[in-house]
Amino acid sequence: MTEYSSDLLRLLASRGYIHQVTDAEGLDALAAKQIVPGYIGFDPTAPSLHVGSLVQIMLLRRLQQAGHKPIVLMGGGTGKIGDPSFKDEARKMLTLDTIGSNIASIKTVFENFLTFGDGPTDAVMLDNAEWLDKLEYIPFLRDIGRHFSINRMLSFDSVKLRLDREQSLSFLEFNYMILQGYDFLELSRRAGCRLQMGGSDQWGNIVNGIELSRRADGTEVYGVTTPLITTADGGKMGKTMSGAVWLNPDQLSHYDYWQFWRNTDDRDVGRFLRLFTDLPLDEIARLEALDGAEINEAKKILANEATAMCRGRAAAEEAAETARKTFEEGAAGGALPTLAVSGSISVVDALVGLGFCASKAEARRLIKGGGARVEGEKIDDETMTIDVAGEVRLSAGKKHHGLLKPGA
Repeated sequence: MTEYSSDLLRLLASRGYIHQVTDAEGLDALAAKQIVPGYIGFDPTAPSLHVGSLVQIMLLRRLQQAGHKPIVLMGGGTGKIGDPSFKDEARKMLTLDTIGSNIASIKTVFENFLTFGDGPTDAVMLDNAEWLDKLEYIPFLRDIGRHFSINRMLSFDSVKLRLDREQSLSFLEFNYMILQGYDFLELSRRAGCRLQMGGSDQWGNIVNGIELSRRADGTEVYGVTTPLITTADGGKMGKTMSGAVWLNPDQLSHYDYWQFWRNTDDRDVGRFLRLFTDLPLDEIARLEALDGAEINEAKKILANEATAMCRGRAAAEEAAETARKTFEEGAAGGALPTLAVSGSISVVDALVGLGFCASKAEARRLIKGGGARVEGEKIDDETMTIDVAGEVRLSAGKKHHGLLKPGA
C-alpha cells in the first residue's frame, strides 16, 4: 500500500476506497496542509438513492472525518439530461416537478451521514441547476466548449461502449460530460473546491473537469475514484431479486434494509465492514477472521452498524429484534412488511402486495419453484387463496418474510 502523509488518503486507502487518483502526490500534499473541499454529484433520477450510491456517500463521510469539507452536489441541471456513462440506452427524460420532488426526498438521507452547517469542515449541499440553467449557448461554446477535444471525448470508455455496440448516443447525452466538467470549474470558483470523487465509471468525466479548470483558470484540482463495488459472486452491489435496496425508509422498510446486510456473503463481510461502517480496523480484522457459524455474528454486527448509520440506532435495534423473533423464536416481528387484507386474498396477489414479487407472473414462477410459504408450509398451488382472519406469515425464499393482517 502506498505510504501517504495526509490523514485523508491514509484513511481512504486503509478502508479500500481508492481505485485511481489523478495526482496522488499533489493531493496528498494539499490535504496535509489545508482543508480540502471535495464534491460528489448525485443525479435525482428517483425519490431515493440506493445502496449502489452508498460507497460515494461514505466517501464524503470519510472526507469530513479526515478534517475536510464535503460538498453534496445535486444534479438538478444535469438530471434533465441523464448521465450516459456505461448505459446501454438513453435515460427517460424527467419532468421538472419530478426532479424537484426527487431532490427534496434524497436530501433527507445525507443528514444521517454528514454534519451540515457553516463551519470550515461542515458539509454543504448545492444544486447545479443554479448555474447550468442560466447558461447561454453561444457564450458557453466560446468560453467553455473550446477547451474540449472531441477526439479525446470519443476515447473515453463510457462513450466507446455505446458506439462500439452501435447504440445511439444523442448530442444531448454527449454534452453531459462537458456540463459535469463545467460543474467542477464552477465549484472551484464558487466554493474553492479542489477535489472531485466518484465511482470508477466517472474517471473520464472527472479528468475532463480537471483539464478544464487548468485551462480556463490555471487552477490545480484533483480526482479520486473508487473501485466498482461488486459482491463476491460477481453481482452488482445493491441489486437483489426483489429490486433495488433503497436508502430512504419510505422506499424500503428498516427490516428489509437490515436483512440486506445480514445476508452478505461470508467473503464480503470484512470489505463491507471497512467500507460501510465506522468500526475500527482492528475490530474488523477480528470479525472477518471468524469462520463457520461464528461469521453470522459478524454479519449481524455489519447489519446493525450499517442500518444504524442510515436509519438510526433505534431502527437497527428494532430490525435486529424482529429478525431474532422471526428466525429464532418463529414469532412474527413487529417490523416485518405488512399488507392489510379484507377477508381473503390470492397468494399471487399477496406476494405482489408485500413487494416480494414485481408482477403476478414473477409470483407464479416463485410458487412453481417452491419458494413461497405460508406459515412455514410450502405452497404448490398458484391459485391458492389465503383467509386472513388473523395474522398470517408469508415467506418468499428464506430471506423475505411478511405479514398479512385483517384490515380494510
